[in-house]
Amino acid sequence: MTKIGRPKRDTEAVTLRLPKEMIESLDDARRNEADLPTRPEMIRRILAAWAEQTKSS
Repeated sequence: MTKIGRPKRDTEAVTLRLPKEMIESLDDARRNEADLPTRPEMIRRILAAWAEQTKSS
């Protein structure tokens, strides 16, 4: 898991609102991970998996 602290210079903040049902699904997915990532980290993992999957399609 990434360290908490000052963000890297090559990053940009993204703020979004999600329906409660989507947050519940996100939290369920987090609980299935061995290290219980934060919500932002879980979103990063999901996006990374999606990006990798779309590259190979």
